[in-house]
Amino acid sequence: MKITLNHNSPIPLHVQIEEQLRVAIASEEYQKGVKLPNEMDLSKQLGISRSTLRQSINKLVYEGLLMRKKGVGTFAKKTSVSSKAQNWLSFSQEMKTLGIETKNYELHLSWVKPTEELCLFFDIKDDIRILKLERLRGKAEYPFVYFISYFNPRIGLTGNEDFSRPLYEILGQDYNSIAKLSKEEISAISADAILAEKLEIKTGDPILKRKRFVFDPGSRPLEWNVGYYKADSFTYTLEFEREI
Repeated sequence: MKITLNHNSPIPLHVQIEEQLRVAIASEEYQKGVKLPNEMDLSKQLGISRSTLRQSINKLVYEGLLMRKKGVGTFAKKTSVSSKAQNWLSFSQEMKTLGIETKNYELHLSWVKPTEELCLFFDIKDDIRILKLERLRGKAEYPFVYFISYFNPRIGLTGNEDFSRPLYEILGQDYNSIAKLSKEEISAISADAILAEKLEIKTGDPILKRKRFVFDPGSRPLEWNVGYYKADSFTYTLEFEREI
């Protein structure tokens, strides 16, 4: 794999690597299942730190373009058709555009040990605690979504913030961490007992699970968020424009 870096370019090294990796893993060679060079060898070859390289690789993993096989290595996923929605909005912005006044029914903060998946996403070690925010939100009449968010410790959140304010306003205005890019995964699941109680539905009722991975303008991860939506109270609408 040949990657050329321009250390004098205003484009961050991890972004240069990411874009060249995109081209490489789309090639016939890697689509056939050839393993990527291991991170240690590739970082030495490029003369960069492993953390810089891992930042690029992690982003492509979470976009579904690369996959890691424990004890084996990193491989390109076979190319599939993917649709992208543009101009994503925060929950507060979504509700505001619909003219819906929102209410926080529950708000809990805690410092937790990150899972292996969170360590990979934020590129952190598992010996630190990260901030976990849980919120049950909805209309004035009833709750319809339960959010769980985890935040990159480099942001500097203390847990003393006023989270009744819009989340991305806090990150942007107070910590200069601008939420620019969102990668989302949406699936339908059945409510377990805990979610059913929070959303005031029956155990086993269908709910919408929406995972959101939020990045800043430099493609650095800010937030890992998962939302559980009451199925009859939320419609997710996508609009696409066909290129001709």
